[in-house]
Amino acid sequence: MKYDRIYNFSAGPATMPEEVLEEIAAEMMNYKGSGMCVMEMSHRSKVFQTIVDEAEADLRELMGIPDNYKVLFIQGGATLQFAMIPINLMKNGVADYIQTGAWSKKAIAEAKKYGKISVVASSEDKNYTYIPDGSDLPIDPDADYVYICENETIHGTTYPKLPDTKGRILVSDQSSMFLSKPCNVSDYGLIYAGVQKNVGPAGMSIVIVREDLIRSDLPEWTPIYMRFDTHSKNDSMYNTPNCWAIYVCGKVFKYLKSIGGLSEMQRRNEEKAKILYDFLDSSKMFTGTVVPGCRSLMNVPFVTASAETDAEVVAATKAAGFENLKGHKSVGGLRASIYNAMPKEGVEALVAFLRKYEAEHTK
Repeated sequence: MKYDRIYNFSAGPATMPEEVLEEIAAEMMNYKGSGMCVMEMSHRSKVFQTIVDEAEADLRELMGIPDNYKVLFIQGGATLQFAMIPINLMKNGVADYIQTGAWSKKAIAEAKKYGKISVVASSEDKNYTYIPDGSDLPIDPDADYVYICENETIHGTTYPKLPDTKGRILVSDQSSMFLSKPCNVSDYGLIYAGVQKNVGPAGMSIVIVREDLIRSDLPEWTPIYMRFDTHSKNDSMYNTPNCWAIYVCGKVFKYLKSIGGLSEMQRRNEEKAKILYDFLDSSKMFTGTVVPGCRSLMNVPFVTASAETDAEVVAATKAAGFENLKGHKSVGGLRASIYNAMPKEGVEALVAFLRKYEAEHTK
């Protein structure tokens, strides 16, 4: 491969579009005649303000974000949002959560520190291999919001259909599926995503929140950085933001626009995922762990008949130049994260390797 790069199936930080990396490399020493790298310039400079403004404008165009939603670039990754969301949105002190895997479970544990949390549906009974039916959930009429992790990175599930929240606002963690397909932002009160899986480098979340949900009447103990209104009033510039992440994400937004937007990205992602899932469904050695109707386009966990064989296959993939295919300890086996930037050729190469391995190790 070009630059001696490998196929990196990491769940995050993850592979980036080569075109974007090349553009960043070309601008590294002198960004557009400024004489500086973006990492060196003041976040208060006109040059950097243009970077931020363009990044937000391009994201709004890509997703069709309505004018009554704010786009916030917040440091700390998605885990910080596990606390920021209940602190900022819990007016009644009540929220309902759907538990579909490791990340929604962690969000629930954190939210319980700030109010009454009810788990209105869960797939824990089958180790999170499916998405529970969300058509008639016991939603608390006093719930300030209903929370989902729309794509579970570890367990490889995604919602085939959004739950019926019975008039309550929907909050979604889209970290591992962000910008992988079109999204009707108006269906949600708040969307957030840690950017290191599908958009950029680690260390930042993008929060898209409806303006009327941004409150000023928060408890006095709320840290100023953990208030959405702090970031909203200051256009994500209350303090020095993650300048580098904003810059790189902005590059990715322009790249996505250049290939045809999120509809084209969805087409490519469905094509890639089909190649891998079709192989797994026909294989006698490898088995996908998620029920077909709930399979993620982004994260594909699969197993063999034993943990010993799993480990042997992981070692063989690494020796063959495929990186980060070891599954999470809670699922075992292997996991291929095939985010936006993973080329179809990478998935085809992996499937070819697994098919050959199976032929050589089965009778």
